[in-house]
Amino acid sequence: MPRLHSFSALLPPANRAAQVASVPYDTVSTEEAAALAAERPYSFLHVVRPEIDLPPGTDPHGDEAHAQARAALERLCRDSILCRQATPTVFVYRMAAKGHRQIGVVGCCEVAEYESGLIRRHERTRPDKEDDRTRHIVATRAHTEPVLLAYRDDSTVDDLVRCDTNERPLFHFLAPDGVTHTVWAVRDPEAYASAFAAAGPAWIADGHHRTAAAARAAETLGPGEAERFLSLLVPASQLRVLPYHRLVRDAGGRSSAELRRELSEIGPLRAVESPEPLERGSVAVLLGDQWWRLELPQTAAAGTVEALDVALLQEHVLRPVLGIEDPRTDARLDFVGGSRGTQALEHAVRTGEAVAAIAMFPTSIEELMAIADAGGIMPPKSTWFDPKPRSGLFVHPFD
Repeated sequence: MPRLHSFSALLPPANRAAQVASVPYDTVSTEEAAALAAERPYSFLHVVRPEIDLPPGTDPHGDEAHAQARAALERLCRDSILCRQATPTVFVYRMAAKGHRQIGVVGCCEVAEYESGLIRRHERTRPDKEDDRTRHIVATRAHTEPVLLAYRDDSTVDDLVRCDTNERPLFHFLAPDGVTHTVWAVRDPEAYASAFAAAGPAWIADGHHRTAAAARAAETLGPGEAERFLSLLVPASQLRVLPYHRLVRDAGGRSSAELRRELSEIGPLRAVESPEPLERGSVAVLLGDQWWRLELPQTAAAGTVEALDVALLQEHVLRPVLGIEDPRTDARLDFVGGSRGTQALEHAVRTGEAVAAIAMFPTSIEELMAIADAGGIMPPKSTWFDPKPRSGLFVHPFD
C-alpha cells in the first residue's frame, strides 16, 4: 500500500462544516454551481468553481478564474471559516445514505508512488482538464479536493477505524442530498501509516485528473508538501459504483424507427416498460417514449477491457451505427452520472435535449481493479462512484 502521511489540514469549525461543504467541482456546471452557492458566501464552490464570482462569460479555466480561487481560499482562512490544524494528523471520514455506508481514511499519498504504479490508474486523462487542475493547484498552493482511492479490505485498518469512530467526531451533518457526513481525527496517525504500509497497492477510483495534475504541480512547485496529494482511501468492498449513462444528441437525422431497425440487427431487441433492472451484457435504449432492451454481442474474453459493457456499446452501437469514433470528444454524445437516475435520461429525450438515451449496467469495482492491475485503460465515463466526498472538509495547503 502507498505510504500514508499526516498533514496540517485546513478544516472548517464544527458549526461551519455544513455551510462550507460543497459538491465536487466536476459534478456541476457553472450555472448549477452559482445556484448552489447563492446566498452561501462560505460555500467551497467559491474556491473550486471560482468563475461563479466573476463576470458572466469569464473563462472558467483562465488565469483570472484561478486567481479568484486563490482569493476565495484566502478569504475563508482570513475569516476563520477554514482553520489550520496545529498538529499534522489523518482523519476518518464516514458517508452514509439510503442504507449504504462507507468509511475511509483521509491523509496524503506520494506523487512518486502514483508515478511508479503502486497507485494504479485505469483511465486516460485529457490534457485540457489536466492543465486546468494543475493551474488550480499551483494558484491555490493547495490540494482542495481529495482523490478517491480503493484498497483491498484490511483487518488491521478496520480495527483502527472501529476504535476511532467510537470517539466524539470533529463534525457531523446531513447534506442537502441526504448524505450524512461524519469526520474524526485519529488518535494514532503512525498506526495507520504502518497498517497501510503493510498492505498491497491502491487503485484510483475517482480523480485521475487531480492525481495527474498533482504530479505536474509537484514538478512546478519543487520539493515539499506538493509532492504529496490529498487522498481518501476506502475499502473496495464499501465502494458503491453506479452506471454512467449516455445521451445521444444527434443521430444523423435518423428517426426512432430507423434507429430501432438498425439496433435490431445488432442483437435481440425487445420493448420494456422501464430500463430497470438491467443486467451485465445489455443496455436499455430510450427512443421517443419507449424503452428497448438490447443484448450486446459478447465478442471479447471475460475480464478484459473489451468485454466491458461500455466497450461493447462503443464497438457495436456508437461507432458503427452513430459514427462516434471518440466518445471523449464527440459533441453528439453526452454522459449522465448514475446518481441522477434514469429520470434524467427521460427528461432529456422528452424535452428534445437528446434524440436517444442509453441506460447502462454499472461496471464493478472488481472489473476496475483487474483492468488496472493488467495495465489496461478503461473507456471514458465507465464508472460513477456514489456518494462522493464533499469538498471543503479537508484542504491540504503547501504554505
